[in-house]
Amino acid sequence: MFLAGGFKFDTSAIFYTNSLFILSQVLPFRFRYGRTYQKVSAWIFYVINALALALNMGDIAYYPFTLKRTTFTVFSQFSNEENLGSLFIKFIFVDYWYLCLLFIAMIAGMVWMYRRIEVKRPYFSSKLMYYGSSPIAMLLVVWLVIAGMRGGFKHSTRPITISNAGEFVENVSEINVVINTPFSIIRTLKAKPLPKVQYFADEDLDSIYRPVKFPQPKGAFKNKNVVVLILESYSREYLGGFNKNLEKGKYVGYTPFLDSLKKVSLSFNNAYANGRKSIEGLPSVTSSIPGINEPFILSYYSANKISSLGGLLKAKGYHTSFFHGAPNGSMGFSSYVKMAGIEHYYGMNEYKNDKDFDGMWGIWDEPFLQYMAKNLDSFKQPFYSNVFTLSSHHPFKLPSQYEGKFPKGTLPVHQNVGYTDMALRKFFQTASKSPWYKNTLFVITADHSSLAWHDEYKTSIGAFAVPVIFFDPSGDLKGEVDEPVQQIDIMPTVLNYLNYDKPYFAFGNDILHRAKNDFVINTIDNKYQIVKGDYVMQWGDDKVAGLYNYRKDILMQKDLSASELAVKNELETYVKAFIQQYNKNMINNSLVVVDGKREHRLSVKK
Repeated sequence: MFLAGGFKFDTSAIFYTNSLFILSQVLPFRFRYGRTYQKVSAWIFYVINALALALNMGDIAYYPFTLKRTTFTVFSQFSNEENLGSLFIKFIFVDYWYLCLLFIAMIAGMVWMYRRIEVKRPYFSSKLMYYGSSPIAMLLVVWLVIAGMRGGFKHSTRPITISNAGEFVENVSEINVVINTPFSIIRTLKAKPLPKVQYFADEDLDSIYRPVKFPQPKGAFKNKNVVVLILESYSREYLGGFNKNLEKGKYVGYTPFLDSLKKVSLSFNNAYANGRKSIEGLPSVTSSIPGINEPFILSYYSANKISSLGGLLKAKGYHTSFFHGAPNGSMGFSSYVKMAGIEHYYGMNEYKNDKDFDGMWGIWDEPFLQYMAKNLDSFKQPFYSNVFTLSSHHPFKLPSQYEGKFPKGTLPVHQNVGYTDMALRKFFQTASKSPWYKNTLFVITADHSSLAWHDEYKTSIGAFAVPVIFFDPSGDLKGEVDEPVQQIDIMPTVLNYLNYDKPYFAFGNDILHRAKNDFVINTIDNKYQIVKGDYVMQWGDDKVAGLYNYRKDILMQKDLSASELAVKNELETYVKAFIQQYNKNMINNSLVVVDGKREHRLSVKK
């Protein structure tokens, strides 16, 4: 696996660093065969690849101090060192002279091999043939280079980043073996390390907001199965059962099955996502890590060691699995799942039936959910399983046999929401016949909200509104909760419901046993948005940007920051405590609790 992953990331880095050289060799002009042109090209090749080799060689020495590949932030980290030149000379020629000799030998070998390749002008019987074929060859090479940079040819493949290396390792610490330093630097050109902040003394911080949880179970651990269903782009607006007062009580919505399930479940009518992207939704739901300003998977800290609901339950003897009907590797989910400690991944490759492919994203929800139900029957109990649906996604295409079967509504997504709701009904019908069904907790939510029609869902808080439903066929969980909750609350809530008895790390809180200092957090337009009680506050640049009573002022038109000073000060305290905890734990790589203590990596000492 290391070799396969290394080849993929090395290929990407080679194409990134050598893109100028490659372009110089495929231009559809004859002057590129000239002696001077080739000499200049050769020097471009030497310099660029020597620099790439130097970066990799440097990490041989630097890695033991940081336990991670060098990123672009290293340039700002040492920018203020006045003796940088003398330090560099000592580093190269004294402390690590043997690496310097190895580097020189590698450069000599590279130059020797390059010169063995002779560039010859091809023979064409006519200029028309040359100038007709050369652009085609250039476009083909460019296409291959872009695919190599991205990590694949499939449209569903995002450009690979550091976290994608998790797919090729068993332990997150091994990611650095798979990737290379030039790739690490290139992929963090825009990534910024979080600043250290100190709003509160460390001894006071945990009393305000504490992400390390120390459970106090009231009984023996419940060996219940756990099935988490994350629905693609499923805004709370689309579910009639969550909008009884919408359109003066006449709103029906597009999810008759989920509305019926809500009546026999514990539902959270005031729930919010912690991000606006799928790659933010998955860590929020499964690892209680919110998407703060950027997706965790794409952030500077994406290689941090993490835990997850599935990973923690795996340690309790659970069979763990994740289902996603897209091509394996799509959105980096397979890598993230492995980093999170979930053992088995079921994607389009495992499904093995392209007849059910929607032609764009993956397998239609209806057959894929049935495939999941069939696999659950084969798993040893207790099990944890997570599914991420995909049919309620742009371009909002339906299987041909269902065209016109669902209300089109006012937005293109509405009929697909209806289709996925039908697929969920059939999934639960199938699951209800299985022996594991009554011993299972089902959690249903969305990855993020989507297109909105009603004005109250177009506000900064409405844009994050998602459904959250806890369904236990045993009947232990019923009712409605109107207090604000969020995706990152799902993991601690499930663990506490099962009477999990070990310390763990989660940015969210148990929503079955709420505390007075619980709040909802997300970011929008580079501002923090905190929701607590009846109020929502926006905060950025160390000041309050707006405070609203979202229950009375549903369209958030009246700023109360000048009048509600007590509320303003309270929410400002909590948002500062969150920022300090979030930044500190990301920087220290302390998102995992081991034997009651936060695990963290070594830091560089200068």
